[in-house]
Amino acid sequence: MKAVIYARYSSDNQREESIEGQIRDCRAYAEYNGIDIVGEYIDRAFSAKTDDRPDFQRMVSDSSKKLFDVVLVWKLDRFARNRYDSAFYRYTLRKNGVKLISVKENISDGPEGIILESMIEGMAEYYSANLSQNVKRGFRENALKGKWNGGAIPFGYKVVDHKLAIDEESAPIVRLMFEMCADGKTAKEVYAYLKEKHVCRANGKPIGYTTVLYILGSRTYIGEYNHSGVVIENGVPAIISKDTFEKVQETLKKNSIAPAAHNEGNDYLLTTHLYCGKCGALMTAYSGTSQNGNVYRYYICNRTRKHECDKKKVEKDKIEDFVVAKTMEFLKKDEIIERLADLLYNLQYEENTLLPRLESQLAERTKEIDNIVTAIQKGVASDALLQRLNELEENKRALEDEIKKEQAERPLFTKDQFRMALYNFRKIDTTTKEGKAKLIDTFIDRIYLYDDHIKIIYNINGKDEEISLDELESSKGPQSGQPS
Repeated sequence: MKAVIYARYSSDNQREESIEGQIRDCRAYAEYNGIDIVGEYIDRAFSAKTDDRPDFQRMVSDSSKKLFDVVLVWKLDRFARNRYDSAFYRYTLRKNGVKLISVKENISDGPEGIILESMIEGMAEYYSANLSQNVKRGFRENALKGKWNGGAIPFGYKVVDHKLAIDEESAPIVRLMFEMCADGKTAKEVYAYLKEKHVCRANGKPIGYTTVLYILGSRTYIGEYNHSGVVIENGVPAIISKDTFEKVQETLKKNSIAPAAHNEGNDYLLTTHLYCGKCGALMTAYSGTSQNGNVYRYYICNRTRKHECDKKKVEKDKIEDFVVAKTMEFLKKDEIIERLADLLYNLQYEENTLLPRLESQLAERTKEIDNIVTAIQKGVASDALLQRLNELEENKRALEDEIKKEQAERPLFTKDQFRMALYNFRKIDTTTKEGKAKLIDTFIDRIYLYDDHIKIIYNINGKDEEISLDELESSKGPQSGQPS
């Protein structure tokens, strides 16, 4: 396996030396497990409470290039502390065939969070349309009027009277970027130029490479408004011409790099979950070919490859099917579903701290407004009081909008919704690779394979299962004629 290291420290309570310690531990883990380190991504003085971290975003972007199989982090809180960011970026890595490993946590810290992440990914598909219907309706009404619906303002623009307007300070930079690319410069060359000239966004941070790609591919800059399914030509003041935009798209397409060939290792569903019970090293992909040309696939201890452990290899399909079957048995227990539903319901409130704070502020504004209205009804009124009332009502509307956005982006689910989503796992088609992978990635933390038994550790605190190796050997596996 090929891996990259992601390391980070926060400016508030950590020092530069902590980066060295994280990298040292990650490299020691990689060396012990026979993993090749092909790169490092380091964010200094950036909090994990936000995903606005340059090297983090670069690492996520590079995961699509098939350059590495694994991201190593010292602990999971180096990756993200926001559950929703963690769910989104884990999903992005997984979609790109890359897995995340915490080298210092034998059992993930708060393993129920892994299940919550999977619930967030899956339940959004079923419930977000209903939960955010009213919000989306409001967004759509704004979109039909060409109003800006909030979020990050595109570089080169500003918001005036709820609509995008050209920012004459940054728009020339956008024009220059498009002109450079239209003349044949690559996106990386444009990025290097901006970096050399110290061009920054409105928040003072440099423009990253992914931002350059986004800008050069965004139709907003030719005047196209696109939000909530509403597309309006000439709905935004154009910064560049359509001809220039088309030339840039041709340049980007010409300079794009085709993705690498499929990595067979991605088919090994227990990679990063299966460990040798003898030495504790990872067990990863291994294949052999018989004399008649048949290919047989196994998991093998990475230290056995180096003759530092004598653990025997295990047939890939046999152990994967066995683990999936045991997990399905585990999920058929109603008491497990009920316990998980309670845990996940409570956990989501621990993770989303912004929504309760917004709701508290809204309650305070509402109380202040009620007090002023009561005073006016009693005949106590002044220009200052009426002005304060208008300010409070405007602030209240802004808070209500923020709450609606937060509820749409990070919905809170009921216990019944969690229960239903968990019951839906029982319906997963375990004959497919996707179905097996979903079960394993959601519910399995680690598996230790010993000479006489298997230990499966689930993503529920304190829940593990030890199974005799005889039960695995008696399960249906490949036919005879395998290579030795």
